[in-house]
Amino acid sequence: MGGRVQHIQLGGPMLIKEIVIGSVCAFAAGGAFKIWHWDMQKRTKNFYEQLDKGEATVVAQD
Repeated sequence: MGGRVQHIQLGGPMLIKEIVIGSVCAFAAGGAFKIWHWDMQKRTKNFYEQLDKGEATVVAQD
């Protein structure tokens, strides 16, 4: 038959450490996404402002 299977022990300092590491990684990824999203919003806003002023065009020049 098979060998003995070790079961994961819930609780203890390793579980708390993993939760903290996971939270830090999640906040870092979320912060990076928000910074990227704000940059894309700024670029889009600037493009439409230039489009309204006539400084930019979406028609290809020949």
